[in-house]
Parts: sequence; structure tokens; C-alpha cells
Amino acid sequence: MQATAYTYDSDSRSGSVLLDDGTPMPFDGPAFDAGGLRLLRPGQRVRIEVEGEGEARRITLVTLQTL
Repeated sequence: MQATAYTYDSDSRSGSVLLDDGTPMPFDGPAFDAGGLRLLRPGQRVRIEVEGEGEARRITLVTLQTL
């Protein structure tokens, strides 16, 4: 799934993305680490993987979107 980076805290390696419908969705350090990134800037297009449904839905991977 694609999204846009919205916030990022380099100390905790956590932040949030905006889904294409405008819904914000947070991610934690382990999801960021799983993507192998070093830095994330607001506005970058990213690819995310999610698991769970409803309130239990969470991001498990954040990486840059590549063509």
C-alpha cells in the first residue's frame, strides 16, 4: 500500500503517514527499522505494509516507494 510520510522523529524512529484517502496512521520504530531506512522526510512517498483490522490495524513496514 502507498502513503505519504507526514511526521518523523529521528530519536524514536517513529512517526506517521497519510494514507491516500487522507487518514493519518502512526508507525513505530520497529516498522521503520524493518524497511532499512535511515531518514524520512515529510512529503516522501512510501510503501507500507499493515496487519490487523479496525483499531488493531498497524503498520509493520515503512520503506521508500520505488518505481
